Amino acid sequence: MTAGREKTQGRSKAAAFAITVAFELLEGAFPEFHRLVAENAALSVKLEPDCLRFDVLTPTHEADSTHVFLYEIYKDRAAFDLHLASEHFRQFDQRSRELVISKTVLAYTVQENAKIREST
Repeated sequence: MTAGREKTQGRSKAAAFAITVAFELLEGAFPEFHRLVAENAALSVKLEPDCLRFDVLTPTHEADSTHVFLYEIYKDRAAFDLHLASEHFRQFDQRSRELVISKTVLAYTVQENAKIREST
C-alpha cells in the first residue's frame, strides 16, 4: 500500500469524539439553565465546523425539571478542545455554574453512526 492510500484509509476510519454531560440543577433553575444551554448548543453547531452534533435532552415529565443531559459529537478530540476554548462555551460555563448542583462528563469514541429503522 502506498503512503497516500494509508493516509486516506486512516482518515476514513477515524473515529469521532463524543461527550455526554449530565447536569443536576438547583430547584427552579431549569428555565434559565435551559435558555443558556440551548444558546450554547446552537452557537456550537453554527460556529464550530467540527461540532457534528449537539443535542440538549430534557425530561419528558415537567416534575423532573432538575436534570438536563447533553450529547455532543465532534470530529475529533482537538475539535472538542476548541469548543472548550470558545467564547460561547466559556460564557455558558460561567453563567450556568451557579445553577448546577452536579455535572458528570463522560467521553466516548464513536465507532459508527447508524440510523435505527423499524422492522416492517
